[in-house]
Amino acid sequence: MSDDAASRDAALFLQLVIGLQQSAMIALGKLKNPFTGKVEVQLEAARDTIDTLAALAARTRNNLEKDEARVLEHAIAELRMNYVDEVKKSSGGESQAT
Repeated sequence: MSDDAASRDAALFLQLVIGLQQSAMIALGKLKNPFTGKVEVQLEAARDTIDTLAALAARTRNNLEKDEARVLEHAIAELRMNYVDEVKKSSGGESQAT
C-alpha cells in the first residue's frame, strides 16, 4: 500500500471513530442533537455505540498504528465514564449505585 493510501485509510479510520464518539455523546446528552436542536438522553443508543467501538477495538487489536489505537481507546474510556455518570443520574443518583 502506498503512503498516500495508508494516510487516507488512517484518516478515514479516525473519522469513523470520532463520528461514532460524537454520536454516542449526543445519545448521552452531552451534545445537542443536530437534527432536533435539543439535548436528549438515549442510553440504549449510547450503549450500542460504545459497544460498537469496543468491538472495533477488539477486532483491530494489534493491527492499528499507535495513534489510531490511542484515539480509539481514549474515545471508549471517555464514553464509558460518561455513560456511567448518566446511568447514575437516571437511577436517582449515587445513593442507589452500589
